[in-house]
Amino acid sequence: MPPKRIVTPFSLPIYAFGLAAVLGALALSHPACLADGSIRPIDALFTATSAVCVTGLIVVDTGTFFTPLGQTVIMVLIQLGGLGIMTYTSLALILLRRRISMTDRLAVGQSLLHDPSFDLRRFIFLVISGSLVLEAVGCLALWALDPRGFHFFSAAFHSISAFCNAGFALQSDSLTRWHNDVGVNLVFMALITVGGLGFTVVNEIVHKAADKARGKKIGRFTFHTRTVLSTSAMLVLVGTGAIFLGELFGPAENGVPMHERLLHALFQSVTCRTAGFNTVDVGMMSNVALVFMMMLMYVGGSPGSAAGGAKTTTFRAVVGFVVSQMKGRPQTVVGNRALDQETMNKAITLTIVGGITVALATLVLSITESHLGAEGLHRGMFLELFFEVVSAFGTVGLSTGVTPKLTDTGRAIIIMLMFVGRLGPILFLTALQEWQTKPRYAWPEEGLMIG
Repeated sequence: MPPKRIVTPFSLPIYAFGLAAVLGALALSHPACLADGSIRPIDALFTATSAVCVTGLIVVDTGTFFTPLGQTVIMVLIQLGGLGIMTYTSLALILLRRRISMTDRLAVGQSLLHDPSFDLRRFIFLVISGSLVLEAVGCLALWALDPRGFHFFSAAFHSISAFCNAGFALQSDSLTRWHNDVGVNLVFMALITVGGLGFTVVNEIVHKAADKARGKKIGRFTFHTRTVLSTSAMLVLVGTGAIFLGELFGPAENGVPMHERLLHALFQSVTCRTAGFNTVDVGMMSNVALVFMMMLMYVGGSPGSAAGGAKTTTFRAVVGFVVSQMKGRPQTVVGNRALDQETMNKAITLTIVGGITVALATLVLSITESHLGAEGLHRGMFLELFFEVVSAFGTVGLSTGVTPKLTDTGRAIIIMLMFVGRLGPILFLTALQEWQTKPRYAWPEEGLMIG
């Protein structure tokens, strides 16, 4: 295989994230990072992968198992993972909008951009500086709202974790102690939402707001931004209603006032967008609520963001495809635009490959983790394992409490899921295709009876 095919623009993120996870695991294995001085290699790799892939699933308690130095290493890995994927995917989105091969653009650099106003270094600076400013604002807000619960380091850690949609917390019960604190809940939801919208969307919103403040006439948002905002809002609202109704008679919310139940439902709907924090015990939630949460976790955030999942645009494209098929339309219509065939191929491929990955991982975990079933009735853990797999694949970090009980094989499976879920199956498929030699012939076509 020629060396130039081993390292391609699409394979670079895979190598970078893999290297960061390994180096992070080595750092976390140092006695100075550990409260008791030792950690198993699989647990160190699990924690580092969860951090750099901004997932939040943990096999050891972050706040007690690691020293402040170890927690700082985790925070740095979260920051690197969140900013790294935001920068790369935002750049990819901008390049693809210009209708020129992203491979060529990334290979030869700015000379092919044909846009003198675009400066790659300025773009990266804006992504990083904008993220740091938002995280700093979130840190100060948490510190001001609860100086005891969020001392400065804790406020910074949680602000970075929330903006990067990581879900790591320094409390073993995540954010349950602030379950009825409206201010703290709003800060976390705001950080999660902004971090999950994507840089290009947030950048466009900021520019529109600045132009309006100056009295300038502003036009409509771009098609991408309109799709992201409308789909995100719809998912949050529908998710809130579904979780609220699912928990209406559940044990976790028994005796809780209605306004607090609504706040809990809203927070869980937002955090399911790959953030991973929780203000209620997920293990006590009803099956109905867990199923709806899995749907939200699978969709995740938006392209160019720190969030994982199949992405809101993928979900909207698939929904548009189904609706168009039902209406007999030859094109997939979203809003007032028809999606091109390349977009639909990617959306459908991602949905199918993602579904197969989740199904196979759940099947394997059902075998390797059969010891978790009560009295040999292994089917009783199916939903919990399914939830764990979707959470890992969507880089969410929510768990019903299964993660620390996983075998080493189970932990290895979750590590691979977090890695694939963070970078996305499409990136792996594209990287694999880059290694292949494209055929210079076409097969004869034939019809096939379907349905």
